[in-house]
Amino acid sequence: MASSFFALFDDIATLLDDVSVMTKVATKKTAGVLGDDLALNAQQVSGIHANRELPVVWAVAKGSLVNKAILVPAALAIAALEAWLRGRGFNIPLITPLLMIGGAYLCFEGVEKLAHKLLHKQEEAAHHAELVEAVADPQVDLVAFEKEKIKGAVRTDFVLSAEIIVISLGTVAAKSFATQFSVLVAISLIMTVGVYGLVGGIVKLDDIGLHLARPGTGKASAMLGRGILAFAPRLMKFLSIAGTAAMFLVGGGILVHGIGALHHLAEVIAKGPMPWLLVNLFNAGVGVVAGALVLGAVTLFSSLRGKPADASR
Repeated sequence: MASSFFALFDDIATLLDDVSVMTKVATKKTAGVLGDDLALNAQQVSGIHANRELPVVWAVAKGSLVNKAILVPAALAIAALEAWLRGRGFNIPLITPLLMIGGAYLCFEGVEKLAHKLLHKQEEAAHHAELVEAVADPQVDLVAFEKEKIKGAVRTDFVLSAEIIVISLGTVAAKSFATQFSVLVAISLIMTVGVYGLVGGIVKLDDIGLHLARPGTGKASAMLGRGILAFAPRLMKFLSIAGTAAMFLVGGGILVHGIGALHHLAEVIAKGPMPWLLVNLFNAGVGVVAGALVLGAVTLFSSLRGKPADASR
């Protein structure tokens, strides 16, 4: 009995160690989505009264957990179906195509963001002005306004969460069901707590800065407050740029790994000078080209349907 207990304990310890390692690997692979998720969700809650920012972030975080509660079982079911088919002699990959679609979508999002920045600057400024005007207008139903913002943020989170779950699943596809389940749950919780905890901090930076910079707080506090007020918009801009670059790196890397010819070329590049830099530049280049092709296809499809393509997020 004792030996059975210790054997079980050893199995649990081994599983937890495996989960820890695989979670770290999956976290690294999904970091590209995290940067974009962070910047995007901080932008999604803009235009909300200061005293309602954190409740809105909390509402979106709860919606994100619901999204992941749907996506994790769905991903595990797909992995189980693939294993079941393989066990019966049908070598039909299901996870790899999902990874490729997720990688292509990441690249598409990156190019779409760039196109929006370059081609729709005036529309973006007008949209921001509408948000400010809506909050300032006493006739606007702020409860309905908040609900719409929350719904939009949760819909966006669903897409980004799906990307995170699929990429994580690809990392642990060859592992046991227990490891897959544990890693996906761990990633879901880490990403949700990490993203929305940081979003909550970011959206309150202005309030913190104003509080410290108010008269009577002291010279040092006032300087710190002014520094925070100057830093906050720059942080948002950096997160947006870093998120876009990471989408090309991660999405392009997934496509390179999944396409034999590109993977072979990447291995050749890795044998040359500065392999880390050149391989990442190659991945990013593939990501930009793939994203442009997908955006072109979406634009063509939209025009054939008689609807203008919207290069906005």
